[in-house]
Amino acid sequence: MSASTDDPAVAGVFRRPFDEQLAFFRGKLGNLVPTERWDDIWKAAHDRAFMVAGAAKADLLADLAAAVDNAIAEGETLDDFRKRFAAIVEKHGWHGWTGEATKAGRAWRTRIIYQTNLATSYAAGRLAQLRDAGFRYWVYRHSGAEHPRLQHLAWDGLTLPANHPFWQTHYPPNGWGCRCRVVGANGPETAKLAGGKPGYTEPPAGWDAIDPKTGEPVGIDRGWGYMPGATSDLVREIERKAAQLPPALADPLKEDVAMRFRTRLRQAFDEVVERAVADGAKIEYASLLDADGAKLWIKGGAESVVEFTPDELGQMAGKLVVHNHPGARSLSRADLLLAATRALRRIYAVANDRSAIYAATVESGRLEDLLRWYGATEQRVSAIMWRRIGAGLIGRADAERWHHHVLNVLLARDGVIKYRIIGAVPQWVEEVIRELYPD
Repeated sequence: MSASTDDPAVAGVFRRPFDEQLAFFRGKLGNLVPTERWDDIWKAAHDRAFMVAGAAKADLLADLAAAVDNAIAEGETLDDFRKRFAAIVEKHGWHGWTGEATKAGRAWRTRIIYQTNLATSYAAGRLAQLRDAGFRYWVYRHSGAEHPRLQHLAWDGLTLPANHPFWQTHYPPNGWGCRCRVVGANGPETAKLAGGKPGYTEPPAGWDAIDPKTGEPVGIDRGWGYMPGATSDLVREIERKAAQLPPALADPLKEDVAMRFRTRLRQAFDEVVERAVADGAKIEYASLLDADGAKLWIKGGAESVVEFTPDELGQMAGKLVVHNHPGARSLSRADLLLAATRALRRIYAVANDRSAIYAATVESGRLEDLLRWYGATEQRVSAIMWRRIGAGLIGRADAERWHHHVLNVLLARDGVIKYRIIGAVPQWVEEVIRELYPD
């Protein structure tokens, strides 16, 4: 009995789409390539192009691409895809394609198109996740199929550094219908939990020997000796191609980018807060993310401060900094100066109690304005806060909690910074802002 899409081992691949998987496939939609043979596009070129062997008409390819996209996005079954495929073939009068002549041939061909696109997009999406997470080790896992390829089964549990050359040719899928996968780990214990076999930390002897029949390492089908997604910068590819596509295709791509960025940002917020709370409520952590939200590094500091090395500061231009604020206050003068002097794309502070998230950008060339206006604006804010404290309208703790928020709103209204808060703001704070800066 062969594995089906109801098998737990296969369902993880074929019935659970995720952001990176969709992003990879949709990144190919702007490059629909007419072909005659399956090998007209070779290995990593599939990262940037969609093709179906023998499909040469642009409108036919577009409909086939839409059918595969629907299969991935909606988690459709092979039977669902076959119905769509039959309707597309009839609509376009497509004849002469391999497998058309018999029922078995049609079943084989539709299965190949369906499984190959879903498996490679899944693998590329998982690759993006493995890289984003920064796992030091990868573990090869066999699918558990009842009739396995012996070489693939022999690799089950192999644990190697993420940068080992083995992965360049053996990252699955390694052939037609292959459902093997890779999982990440950061050390021997987590590798063991992920299915790694103790002591299996070197590939078998001769793993890179080339089979003259296929031109690939032994155990890998012809044309499959590559790492799907390795050459695809998912977010930037999508942004570039979205501008070239009609709205019906461009809008979902843009939403994928936004969703991917939001997910990474939420993960960064959670990580700095969780680490800070675990180490002590007054400790700050800071994480550097690239412009797409992927984490580059995270480091801890001391009480209410994180200090950066010259090398770390030199990496910040155009990047995002996420850090926690134990007292739930808004961005400080030091935060804004870091954003200005290091040309940050944006700086975020998240309250330890998760009551608020603050974000700011200092536009290029506004450093002098920030230095000149900050002190005078802070004096205005302090004066009204002290008046309210003296009148018994607010407590000192409340004034300290909201002082920088009021200050940053004023700086934003004067055009010195761009500023945003996500979270509830007390009514009295809004009253202070209106008093200082009438609408």
